[in-house]
Amino acid sequence: MKLIVGLGNPGIEYQFTPHNLGFLAVDRIAERYQVQVNNRHCRALTGKVVIGPETVLLAKPETYMNLSGLAVRELIAEYELQSERDLIVIWDELDLPFGAIRIRQRGSSAGHQGVESIIGALGTQEFLRLRLGVAPERKVPDGARYVLSQFRKSQLAAVDKLLDTAADAVEVVLKEGAAAAMNRFNRKDESAED
Repeated sequence: MKLIVGLGNPGIEYQFTPHNLGFLAVDRIAERYQVQVNNRHCRALTGKVVIGPETVLLAKPETYMNLSGLAVRELIAEYELQSERDLIVIWDELDLPFGAIRIRQRGSSAGHQGVESIIGALGTQEFLRLRLGVAPERKVPDGARYVLSQFRKSQLAAVDKLLDTAADAVEVVLKEGAAAAMNRFNRKDESAED
């Protein structure tokens, strides 16, 4: 089994913000496979799906972003998974251009509190990560405020495209492996600069 965790904050006020792109990506995958992510389990909303050869547990932690590790640790323990082999975490990345995507097999949190929580809870940086770029066109004085504010109407088409790309990338990881996904998706996204 694989565990795909999208990071975000519960609550309608956060639903369509850059910081909830992880939740939105999990929702897009669920929509594609016609499953619901609404089973409360291990401090997260979860749903099961089969993608390619893999049974997958989709999860959206209900612990709020900064405590995401609590839910992830419980899910890993409950299903006897190994983070380096079975865990994929999806989150927003303020250091990437809006619409860009990067896949890596390990690394630091780069200051992302949700990822920091997961690394702390699991005691390892060894898990696949899918980072979704949300950097604004112009530098903003307060990054935290920006990622917690609603997407502008002008951004919605790009957000929709990014979510489709994220779902595509997850499918490639599960069906063809991480290396194939990195080769295909870790290139400069020319359309992100339009």
